[in-house]
Amino acid sequence: MDLSPEVARYADLFRLDGRTAVVVGAGSGIGRESAYALAAHGARVVCADRDLAAAEATATAGGSLSAYPLDVLDADAVARAAVELPADVLVVTAGMNVRRRVLDYTAEDFDRVVALNLRAAFHLVQTFGAGMRDRGRGSIVAFSSIRAVTVEPGQGVYAATKAGLVQLLRTAAAELGPHGVRVNAIAPGVVETPLTAPIRAVPQWAQAYATKSALGRWSTPSELAGAVVYLASDASSFVTGSQLFVDGGWTAVDGRFTPPEA
Repeated sequence: MDLSPEVARYADLFRLDGRTAVVVGAGSGIGRESAYALAAHGARVVCADRDLAAAEATATAGGSLSAYPLDVLDADAVARAAVELPADVLVVTAGMNVRRRVLDYTAEDFDRVVALNLRAAFHLVQTFGAGMRDRGRGSIVAFSSIRAVTVEPGQGVYAATKAGLVQLLRTAAAELGPHGVRVNAIAPGVVETPLTAPIRAVPQWAQAYATKSALGRWSTPSELAGAVVYLASDASSFVTGSQLFVDGGWTAVDGRFTPPEA
């Protein structure tokens, strides 16, 4: 069936042909799946990771994927990457957590978590955002967490960095919006990644997390990729300064007790 022009124009809404996407943390997990999804929708994807071998492994999946070594804790390296990789899309997935209660946290633990989750993200947004501003277009997508809005014992510093990241991205959205640059966050729930391996190694803990969400299970990294494509593409052309929860309903339901049916 032939479609009218009014209908047909939506067929390419998620296409990214002719655009360059830089995915930070593309060597594994959510970053790897994000790279695959962006490439599948036509983008030229640069797989950036501190672990070059892991980035190269991701890049072997297709012709539009390439690897780039990047230590995001090196501010000079980030600045060089922003010049060498003029991106239309930046996806930031790198992050870490030290699970320890506030009273037991060391200054070194605090600095490590803040350095990667917040300061590195700041440098990435600042440097790549400047290039996007000058070119008059771009989309920045960074991963926050459900911990930006809901916490548990042992998650305090991690949660603080994720909440801080959201406010940083909102400010960037306000400042870069007039220049055609959109900035958004994705907040996953519990995802089967290397970061959550210690939780999944404890059956009782893993099951408690699974049953907390409305869907009653963990997510896989591939289930975050659709949100990345959406926020990178023209499908979200009027979306900026937002936090998109992809959490299986974790933040929507209480989850501690299911009352019996009446």
